[in-house]
Amino acid sequence: MTTSRRKFITSISMLAASSAMPIHAFDFGKEEKLKVVLVGTGVRGSGFWGKRLVDEYSDLLEFVGLCDINPGRLEYAKEFIGVKCKTYSDFEKMINKSKPDLVIVTTKDSTHHEYIIKGLEMGCDVLTEKPLTTDETKCQAILDAERKSDKKLIVGFNYRWSPYATKIKELLQNNSIGELTSVDFHWYLNTYHGASYFRRWHGQMESGGSLWVHKSTHHFDLLNWWIDSDPEEVFAYGDLEHYGKNGPFRGSNCRSCEHKTKCDYHWDITKDEHAMKLYANNEEHDGYIRDNCLFREEIDIYDKMSAQVKYKDNTVLNYSLTTYSPIEGWRVAFNGTEGRIEAWLDIPYTKKVSVDQEELHKAEMKQSGEEMFDLEPIIVHKNRQDFETIEVKTSRAGHGGGDKKLQDSMFRNTGVEDEFDRPAGIRDGAMSILIGIAARRSIEEKKPIKIGDLTDLVPEEKRLS
Repeated sequence: MTTSRRKFITSISMLAASSAMPIHAFDFGKEEKLKVVLVGTGVRGSGFWGKRLVDEYSDLLEFVGLCDINPGRLEYAKEFIGVKCKTYSDFEKMINKSKPDLVIVTTKDSTHHEYIIKGLEMGCDVLTEKPLTTDETKCQAILDAERKSDKKLIVGFNYRWSPYATKIKELLQNNSIGELTSVDFHWYLNTYHGASYFRRWHGQMESGGSLWVHKSTHHFDLLNWWIDSDPEEVFAYGDLEHYGKNGPFRGSNCRSCEHKTKCDYHWDITKDEHAMKLYANNEEHDGYIRDNCLFREEIDIYDKMSAQVKYKDNTVLNYSLTTYSPIEGWRVAFNGTEGRIEAWLDIPYTKKVSVDQEELHKAEMKQSGEEMFDLEPIIVHKNRQDFETIEVKTSRAGHGGGDKKLQDSMFRNTGVEDEFDRPAGIRDGAMSILIGIAARRSIEEKKPIKIGDLTDLVPEEKRLS
């Protein structure tokens, strides 16, 4: 191993290609493994950014520290990830002691900014899970911190890297339907996956900024990337009509609930050994209940959401997110001056098959093991011509195969420029959450919200990269 570290630094600079500031060349001048620390050892941190990195990239990197506010979860995560590094409850102490090259942030969304900013200030490059943060004030603070630092921040957007999403980008990039004019995008969360957000800390606005930010950041990033322009103005509707106070009954948690035999949403966490060891066995340390009641009164996020977004290039987006659908999937349609593209994934009626919705979600979140592949259609219909069906080989695992490709692009590739502009940096992270933040404010203030009024980022007609 003589060049792995330098190759990673080249790759990370490419991933920061959408930075708000010019890119600086990274060159540590050392021929050694990249030193990595992780803050936040929940399921995504310990799995995708922990165990998977150890399993797939140990020849290139080494963990030199793990940090979490919950000591029980921290010790279990250390064992699960398979590392021997020191553990910390104090983030700054971990940085000072371990002197990492890269900080990976996978804490609760509302605390991302704390570790991102401190990591940059302490001389580390930072990789954060989506969303970048949860409100415009924290977003501006992150932008300011990166500008003052000579280090870089990248955001782990994985859906861009899925073969299906990439094919759509290729078709749009090649002007297959002429100039883009409008987009319809609708995402459906089923009653297994959708409900899970309302059990967790995501169900409270102060922790996750609502699903407009935590979940929709995925979708808005895809749309910004596909449309290749910046959002300019947002008008939205949303309400809480299914979960939370709308439930017919409630309990302290699913394990002890007296209504479990008649609750359609009852989830038996005791059947999930990993969830028990990671969460339930460590509730005494921080009080976090993983199988919380999704009808509890304090839930204050929206469970139905709809928005209209005007882009700087005058493209108009119609977007919706439903959190209690019988199916888990999505549809998108692009209208252009010369035709239309239609695409969808996991809509069972299109194939006349019955899909187990719980197993579908498990496959989607699968972070290791053998991939499963399908052929999925994209319809390209040009004006005054017959339509064409394009079959795309897609993966069932890890966000449509995007998880693996994202990490490979960071840790295996040598930083060759990506023809589809998939690397995501701080500006991409900011623009994706600003749509959700604007939507949230639009609902509260009952008026359109201009993206340019939220931070000092100025929307551009052509997305900066």
